[in-house]
Amino acid sequence: MRSSRGARSSLIRFGGTMHELSLALSIVDLAAEEANRRGVKVHAVRLRLGPLSGVVKEALLFSYALACEGTPLDGSRLVIEEVPVVVHCSRCRADREPISMQNLRCSVCGEPSFQLVQGSEMEVVALEVE
Repeated sequence: MRSSRGARSSLIRFGGTMHELSLALSIVDLAAEEANRRGVKVHAVRLRLGPLSGVVKEALLFSYALACEGTPLDGSRLVIEEVPVVVHCSRCRADREPISMQNLRCSVCGEPSFQLVQGSEMEVVALEVE
């Protein structure tokens, strides 16, 4: 059984947030449940993470290591694929990266975009198992 008290104090010293620790604990629980269901050992959890997700990658990686301690995922890795922000431009009728994350305009024609295609996700996409 893991102790969240030690993990929390370590995370606060690191400068992370409780938000990332909570997410890491959920990821570990999800992966452990699936591994148990299939009778396999997890070596890595693959995650897609967008910059608009509100998650700090480094804090999540640190939190994941803490969350794994004393669980069947102890020693596994969290592999994060960073995905870019993409918006749909109604003028160009195409999906494009915006000018910047603060300026969600089409990088080709400058049209403001209100349709986010990707960039806010945080999703587990695969488990590497044995």
